[in-house]
Amino acid sequence: MPSAKNILKLGLPKGSLQESTMELFRRAGIRINASDRSYFPSCDDDEIEIMLIRSQEMGKYVESGLFDAGITGWDWVLETRARVTEICELVYGKSGFKPVRWVLAVPDNSKIRSIQDLQGKTVATELVSYVRRYLARAGVKAKVEYSWGATEAKAGILVDAIVELTETGRSLRANRLRIVEELLASTTRFIANREAWKDPWKREKMESIAILLQGALAAEGMVGLKMNLKESDLPRIMDILPSLKRPTVSPLTLPGWMALEVVVQESVVKRMIPDLKRAGAEGIIKYPLNMLIN
Repeated sequence: MPSAKNILKLGLPKGSLQESTMELFRRAGIRINASDRSYFPSCDDDEIEIMLIRSQEMGKYVESGLFDAGITGWDWVLETRARVTEICELVYGKSGFKPVRWVLAVPDNSKIRSIQDLQGKTVATELVSYVRRYLARAGVKAKVEYSWGATEAKAGILVDAIVELTETGRSLRANRLRIVEELLASTTRFIANREAWKDPWKREKMESIAILLQGALAAEGMVGLKMNLKESDLPRIMDILPSLKRPTVSPLTLPGWMALEVVVQESVVKRMIPDLKRAGAEGIIKYPLNMLIN
């Protein structure tokens, strides 16, 4: 068992990011088991001690040292002005692999057309501090109040406008809301306590986790292809493979034959395999990737 000092206190997000975060760690080779009611999941790495906490609170707990490191949205780091070290960016979310956006939205029939039109108006949002600072920089005086939920329903009824989180914009359109301006694009970040980052063991542990997580994300949408071919068919095979991909080629025990292995995007494989077959490839194997370390 590791000594008491060789434990990394890691905060993971509870809520909307929880499931996708657990899956990312699984693909990175770190298995985490959490029951619905538990805030202290188990992990197959006995050097990691995990607690689940809301993303909104992660920055301040990492800053204070209650966690050595944590995963949260960059929006919440900015909202709380948490003084932390960013280890790496991890572009994933509950609905896909792209940034989320905080947008100013109003009813379709609203006269508000720009941020300047908020002068003297009332805005509801969960991102109160950031929105207040954003408006101040724009020279706009407006009342910004915290929204405890159902924010989209308040626009045009309880408040003049809202600043809400969106990934696709579908929910806003369904509620007949119009986006006026994007205030912030945010991605998930792996952050560290500044003092913990100075500790050699903890820093190496955090960097190792970051490498694994980034490798799992890099493998998203990628697959491996293996095949056998005659040496004489190699030029035709290479013409089919993506120009930026350098395959691994090795000789087989059968004279004049070789094995080829390459990593490609899964979206092109269904078009590529028949062409590879026609070009002389045999024994074609497609296999999934959990991790891709560049």
